[in-house]
Amino acid sequence: MTIRYGILSTAQVVPRFVAGVRESMDGEVTAIASRELKKAEKMAKELDIPQAYGSYEALCQSEEVDIVYVAVYNKGHYDAAKLALEHNKHVLLEKPFTMTLEQAEELFDLAESKQLFLMEAQKALFLPITDQVVELLEKGTIGKIQWMEAVMAYPNIYHISWFSSLEAGGGVLRGAGTYPLEYMQFLMQKRPDQVVGTMVFPPDQSDTQANLSLTFDDTVVGTIFLTVKLDLPPGITIYGEKGQIHIPNFWKTKEAEVLFTDGQKEKILVEQQSEFVFEVEHVNACLNQGRLTSPVVTKEMTLETVKITAEMYQKNQK
Repeated sequence: MTIRYGILSTAQVVPRFVAGVRESMDGEVTAIASRELKKAEKMAKELDIPQAYGSYEALCQSEEVDIVYVAVYNKGHYDAAKLALEHNKHVLLEKPFTMTLEQAEELFDLAESKQLFLMEAQKALFLPITDQVVELLEKGTIGKIQWMEAVMAYPNIYHISWFSSLEAGGGVLRGAGTYPLEYMQFLMQKRPDQVVGTMVFPPDQSDTQANLSLTFDDTVVGTIFLTVKLDLPPGITIYGEKGQIHIPNFWKTKEAEVLFTDGQKEKILVEQQSEFVFEVEHVNACLNQGRLTSPVVTKEMTLETVKITAEMYQKNQK
């Protein structure tokens, strides 16, 4: 069955998402909306999307839309997703899922009560290279995991006008923290036992740096460093007893490298076009199977990540 996507937002991620839907087997984009009709019409023309709307509600009322992809600014995620669910649309909601745990729980409860599908957008978990990494870990290629280290750096983030606004949901932890937090949970197949961290807040602004430490089963440590102050190579490295696996740009990459303790190296390369298509294929499959939540980006993982993020802001804001 063809899955018809409507998009709330004309953000810079939208063209890449549309490319992913078009590369998928069962997806098509039928509508896009912005609070300014001209913006929606401009992007609709550029991306060859049939219908443009000047309000989110108008798109959510469309009978030509099965699922709404929400890519509005961070604080607007909750309201936009709730609007779509109230109009009986399935929802794929960009990260950070919501600003608070209460909002996240409410959205899942609403979706369940209406028998609608709801998932947090997390393309990193569906990439072919992620499948390869999981296979290597299951085979014991680097032995038992001891440490996971993630670095995310965005030195040119200030083109996003609301990034420095805490009120708008800006900040490096909300902006980038979901990727490594959920990637680590996915690899470990469990939530962390403990998370501690520190964050840097310039006066009256959102966080510019954050450093988190996670523990799993009291044996595996995960560290996450997020910054807009430094230009560092982003990626995640998984350290085991017999070697390490490094995945640069792990949320969109085609490649990884295994480095063994004896100095030997192994490159892994999986060709792909759109990094979004694998996530879209999963969503399409979930809808065609009648699922209400994803078995990969689970409700439990999303709620745990929202909880961790909200607690970090609460503890570190002065």
